[in-house]
Amino acid sequence: MDVHLFDALSKGTVLGLAAGFSPGPLTVLVISETLSYGLRAGVRVSLAPVLTDLPIIALAVLLLGRLSAYPAAFGVVALLGGAFLLRLGIGSLRYREAAVQVGQPAARSLLRGVTANFLNPNPYVFWIGVGTPILLSALDRSWLHASTFMAAFLFCIVGSKMLLARLVNGSRAFLSSGVYIWIMRTLGLMLIIYALIFFRDGLTRIGLYSA
Repeated sequence: MDVHLFDALSKGTVLGLAAGFSPGPLTVLVISETLSYGLRAGVRVSLAPVLTDLPIIALAVLLLGRLSAYPAAFGVVALLGGAFLLRLGIGSLRYREAAVQVGQPAARSLLRGVTANFLNPNPYVFWIGVGTPILLSALDRSWLHASTFMAAFLFCIVGSKMLLARLVNGSRAFLSSGVYIWIMRTLGLMLIIYALIFFRDGLTRIGLYSA
């Protein structure tokens, strides 16, 4: 198997699972809609990244495309991406239990999910600092590599949120179960590893590190 294709697949999978399971506005909304309106409402919210991430990616590609001629600037972006991944990783390692307040939100679950994701700064930070640099690097090899990363990421982020909705629908106690905590800590360690890789790449581009 093409090692670079496997790399794109693995990065898309890990980052998608981390984004899907990690606590955040969209994850909380998936849980609250599921508890308030049932599994179908939670599943509809889970689809929000498919609609919101594509225009964010287009914006990030346009921005980073202009910076590609400046290795130092791209290095700074990599360092910022590494810091973002490190923060997510540490947060996942410290996870104990999701705090969710269940109210009576409007029944338009998908619209609420799309709105929450557009107003959440994390997708913008992720795609500018992490996702798009990986996507552009994969695209340098071929459309297949870039498509593999994107497909794996979207499948895993949406699939993990749907799975979370299903598990929460069956038992709210899952959010504080040992299985979920183990998942979060495993993903946290992998995010920290990716953060270190981004730090190395950023320092290399700036000229402060050489392998």
